[in-house]
Amino acid sequence: MDVDVAAGLLEEARSVNERRILVLAGSQDAGLDAADALLDALPIPLSGTTLLSTRDALACEQVSPRRADQLLGTTRDCVVYDAHEDCRPNALGRISGAVDGGGLLVLLAPPLDEWPARRDAFDEGLAVPPFGVDDVAGNFRTRLVETLRAHTGIAIYDLTRGELKQSGLTDPAPRIRTPLPNPPDDATFPREAYEACLTADQMSALASFEELRDPPAAVVADADRGRGKSSVAGLAAACLAREGLDVLVTAPARRSAEELFARARELLADLDAVAADGRDTVAADERDAVVADSGGRIRFAKPPDAADLPGNPDAVFADEAAAIPVRLLESLLDCERLAFTTTVHGYEGAGRGFDVRFRDRLGDADHAVNEISLADPIRYAAGDPVEAWAFRALLLDARPAVDPLVEDTTREDATYETLDVRKTTPSSSAAHQNAERSEDAADLLADEHLLREVFGLLVYAHYRTEPNDLARLLDAPNLAVRALTADGHVVSVALLAREGGLDADLRREMYEGERVKGNMIPDVLTSQLRDEPGAVPVGWRVMRIATHHAVRARGLGSRLLAEIRAEFAREGGGGSAEGSDGGADWLGVGYGATPELLSFWSANGYSTVHLSTTRNDSSGEYSAVMLDPLTPAGEDLHDRHADWFARRIGGVLGDPLRDLDVDVARAALRACDADPGLDLTADEWRVVASAARGPGMYSVDPGPFRRLAGHHLVAGDDGLLDAREERLLVAKLLQARPWSDVAADFDFHSTGQAMRALGDAFRPLVCAYGDDAARAELARFTDDN
Repeated sequence: MDVDVAAGLLEEARSVNERRILVLAGSQDAGLDAADALLDALPIPLSGTTLLSTRDALACEQVSPRRADQLLGTTRDCVVYDAHEDCRPNALGRISGAVDGGGLLVLLAPPLDEWPARRDAFDEGLAVPPFGVDDVAGNFRTRLVETLRAHTGIAIYDLTRGELKQSGLTDPAPRIRTPLPNPPDDATFPREAYEACLTADQMSALASFEELRDPPAAVVADADRGRGKSSVAGLAAACLAREGLDVLVTAPARRSAEELFARARELLADLDAVAADGRDTVAADERDAVVADSGGRIRFAKPPDAADLPGNPDAVFADEAAAIPVRLLESLLDCERLAFTTTVHGYEGAGRGFDVRFRDRLGDADHAVNEISLADPIRYAAGDPVEAWAFRALLLDARPAVDPLVEDTTREDATYETLDVRKTTPSSSAAHQNAERSEDAADLLADEHLLREVFGLLVYAHYRTEPNDLARLLDAPNLAVRALTADGHVVSVALLAREGGLDADLRREMYEGERVKGNMIPDVLTSQLRDEPGAVPVGWRVMRIATHHAVRARGLGSRLLAEIRAEFAREGGGGSAEGSDGGADWLGVGYGATPELLSFWSANGYSTVHLSTTRNDSSGEYSAVMLDPLTPAGEDLHDRHADWFARRIGGVLGDPLRDLDVDVARAALRACDADPGLDLTADEWRVVASAARGPGMYSVDPGPFRRLAGHHLVAGDDGLLDAREERLLVAKLLQARPWSDVAADFDFHSTGQAMRALGDAFRPLVCAYGDDAARAELARFTDDN
């Protein structure tokens, strides 16, 4: 290709501190050869260049597209993305953020007209059984090509024909750089901290962080990607550590906070305030902490660990707070100095739980809250065309409808709609997605407004929504979208995944320990719960459900679930793996369990069949799996697992789930639609009854007490005991916690008082569930006798 094209593009980018994109469309070999020639000819240092590719081709740093997150927090002069074999939306977002002002993003792609029809490694990940890669659509890349052709600042060169299709030149007006202001006259942080700021926004934000010196106080800094919020948080953390404070940093991953730690280290070094023996003054698992000569330090903990406020820190900084579950953020409120940085339009998970839910809870706390937004980019000039393209192509700025358009919507006003994207119809009957329903569906790909509202609502509601999810929504053959709309605007949306209906070979592989993609619930039932036929019935799992924040608590989510149930029940059963007609035998859900969510799903007809025995690394929660059967096959699947869950949960709570929150356990048991039975012998009833109101002792035979407690919590009258009494049943009888812990956890004055309270709780249970002999035994020790 003509090197002058690329040279002109680079010269313009450097003249205005913007970035440009050069698309080299053609064969992979031709693209890599052209990129190699360009890098030789252009004044771009190889040390500042990175190649993302599945092939080892250029004489520069190389990263796999699957490892594009390694570029987070880095700055590159040029990134070459060979997207022929693995076009990953997340990678596109991450590399666009890594290119510095005056730099180039070179995209190697197949001929653009052919690209949507081709399948690559990312598509293979979307082809979850029983679908094949040929069932994956090319809608994301269709949209991607359209945006490449439509946006300014993007040059397209056809390597096959040797033609420049568009120059990418924008002929921008010269930019005038505005000098930075002086540090505030009343600043208490060192002058060097303000001099390390690159924009006026950063200086203003740093001044806001000074409020943390007067606790209780909280700072919330939000910004688009590349505005330097993590850097300014690092400067503030260094200033606090210099004053002797212990600063705990948490983020979705350690690498997410690397910019914060790097700026903190640099500032403390500039202040000559780094402890000489810093690495020796902290525990082995904190050797990467930044330690000041004052004794202050900056250390890292994963969100589930940080929630416990280890070491009682003086301040907690939550970097990328939007990607941390709200429950964990709430646990940080016990610290008097809090700082939260959050991305407005991000690509590492831009969930809006922080904005929609947590900000209100932060406002209700005792902290004086100072909020600041950073708008000025630090790597490139405002108005950069590559940023504008990335926002549109990856829907980084997708939002739900504005509040006034939907805020008057009621449960009755909303309209139930199918919002599927036109996708290829699977070839096998087992993989059939109900083509008739798709023909009636609104086409998200053809309606940008609708797509942005759907994806924006999913982003706002979930703490981990990313560009890869956009491609799944548009292309994955196992996904479907259902929504409630009002006057054409989305007020509630559910993303559904088809699961099950797997053939005998796949079921056998799962049973023997192989993981099968995209079938979460069948995988749990088959591999963990040892039910190989559990993968035969066809179901739809509710992956995500979101309701617009302006209309929450009006029953719209429940209305949407009811409509989904009615639709799939009307379609009929999914049949077997060998002959499905597109219906469903069950609806299901799996999520990080909280009492509120368990109650919500239970109220909508879903029943607990499993609790995971390990915590989720990101949320720190145990997961619940729930089913809502639609057909006899679904009922049989549900019943055998719900019944087994009710029988086995006592043993599970007493061992791997001994640390499960008691209210989560109560809600999970209450949400189990099963009857575990109660088969106490006469001798066992006498022990229970006499311990409830007499000289009998629980410790003589705990078994019958546990079975009675489990029976009540699963199948009993939920008004028989109060919440504290039921918590006692869980903590002492099912989880076998020591009496001293029980007394402390539930604010009893002594272990004796806790023991008496447990005995009191068994009196109504014996009366309600015991036989005549049990009640007679209890009557012998009542106050009246």
